[in-house]
Amino acid sequence: MLNVGDKAPDFAAKNQRGKEIRLSDFAGKKNVVLYFYPKDDTPGCTKEACNFRDQLPVFTGLDTEILGVSVDNEASHQKFVDKYNLNFSLLGDDSKEISRKYGALKESGSAARMTFVIDKNGIIQKIYPAVKVDGHWEEVKEVLQSLMSKV
Repeated sequence: MLNVGDKAPDFAAKNQRGKEIRLSDFAGKKNVVLYFYPKDDTPGCTKEACNFRDQLPVFTGLDTEILGVSVDNEASHQKFVDKYNLNFSLLGDDSKEISRKYGALKESGSAARMTFVIDKNGIIQKIYPAVKVDGHWEEVKEVLQSLMSKV
């Protein structure tokens, strides 16, 4: 089980366009909001993704990259991105390796709705183990603002 203050486990996964993304790509450059969600194009997951989409300028202003992760594959992610004009990377975790590393894999085989806020040094600053979609982006924003004020 991961805790606040732990080094976030590195990973490599392909996004919806087939580009390999590694957590370490952002080391020293950007904070990362790594959010896990159960399934593309379902009501709660769509609402969460669209909230992050609509607020991306806020997160960009906080030197933050948004990365969504589910056990869906690249093709499913691309359809989801196209349908809702999502403007950030969705990572395919069909091997379930990332979800396992982060403790987000449910017994059903899908990812739990969890969020990790990871700072530029790769340290977990906040864990949301059971995300409620309404207001979640605002909670995450506040954590990031707090990090920025410590710099």
